[in-house]
Amino acid sequence: MKVVIPLAGVGTKLRPHTHTQPKSLVPVADNTILGHIIEKLLEAGITDFVFIIGYLGEKVEQYVRRKYPQVNAQFVVQEPREGLGHALWIARHTFENEPDLLIMLGDAIVDVDLQPILAAPYSVLGVKKVAKPSLFGVTEMGQDEFVTKVIEKPKIPKSNFALVGLYKIMQPQKLIASLEHLITEDLRTQGEYHLTDALMHMIRNGEKMVPWSVDHWFDCGRKETLLQANATLLARPKFRDRDYSKLCPGCIIIPPVSIGENCSISNSIIGPNVAIGDNTSVGNCILSNSIIGSYSELRYAVMQDSIIGSDATFRGFSHSLNIGDSTEINFSQ
Repeated sequence: MKVVIPLAGVGTKLRPHTHTQPKSLVPVADNTILGHIIEKLLEAGITDFVFIIGYLGEKVEQYVRRKYPQVNAQFVVQEPREGLGHALWIARHTFENEPDLLIMLGDAIVDVDLQPILAAPYSVLGVKKVAKPSLFGVTEMGQDEFVTKVIEKPKIPKSNFALVGLYKIMQPQKLIASLEHLITEDLRTQGEYHLTDALMHMIRNGEKMVPWSVDHWFDCGRKETLLQANATLLARPKFRDRDYSKLCPGCIIIPPVSIGENCSISNSIIGPNVAIGDNTSVGNCILSNSIIGSYSELRYAVMQDSIIGSDATFRGFSHSLNIGDSTEINFSQ
C-alpha cells in the first residue's frame, strides 16, 4: 500500500519554531513529528511514500532522504496552498493506479494499530471523541455504523467524533473523481478545497466508509498538544528503562526522560517528561515537561511546560544568598 503525507502547511501556531523549521520537523520525544509518523508506517510494512511539501519543503526532503533512505519517496510541491483536497488533487498522479491508499496528515501523531485498518474491507476514517468538535472535521454515523456525513468545522456539530487525519481509501480513483468535481465546480469551504467535501461526495455516490476509533491522537500544531504528545510518547517502557546516571554527573533524573547523543548534563534536575536533543549542554538547571532542541545551551534555568528550539542559548541567574529567619523572597513577579 502507498501512503500520502501532506506537509505543506506553514504552522503559524507553533511560531517561532516554524520560522526556521517546517512544523513536521519540530522535535517531540526522541524524534520529530514526521519521524514518529514514518516509523509507525514502516512498522506496518509500508515503504512507498508520497510527501506533499510546500513551506520549507526542501528541509523535509533532505530529512527524509538522510534519515530514511530505505523508503521509496516521492515529493510533490503544493503551490499555491488551497487546502487538503487541493494537495491531494495535485498529487493524484502518484496514486491514480493504486488499488487502495492510506493518507496520514504530517502534523498529527496517531497511536493506533495500523494492521487491522489496512486489512479492513471498506474505506476507513480515523476518529476520536473530542470536547470541542467545532474545531475539527467531524463524522456522523448511521445505525449501521457506516459514516453518513463528514463536515469541516461545523458551527453546530451533531457529533463529537473528530477526524484525526488518518484515512484509508478503497479505490482511490473514486477519490480523484470527487476531487475533480470540487476543483472543476470550484466548490470551496472556508475558501479552500477540503478533503472532507470530497469524502462527502464519495459517500453520496455510494462509497461505504467506517469510523475507526484511535487510542491517542495529538494534533501537534500547538504548543500544548505537542507537550502532551511528548509526555505520552515518553511514558512508553523504552524511555523508563534508560539509565542516564553515568552521562549526567551530579544530576537527579526523574523518568521518563529522553537525552540525545553527545549531550553534557551536569548539576541539574531533569524530568519528568523532558526530551533533550543531540549535542545539547545543560548545567545547573531544573527542567520538567519540556522539549529542548539540539545544539542548545541552558545555564541556571528553571523551566516547565517549555519548548526550546535548536541552537538556542539561555542563561539565567546564579544567586549566592544568606537569608535570615522569617524571610520571604519572591522572584516570580
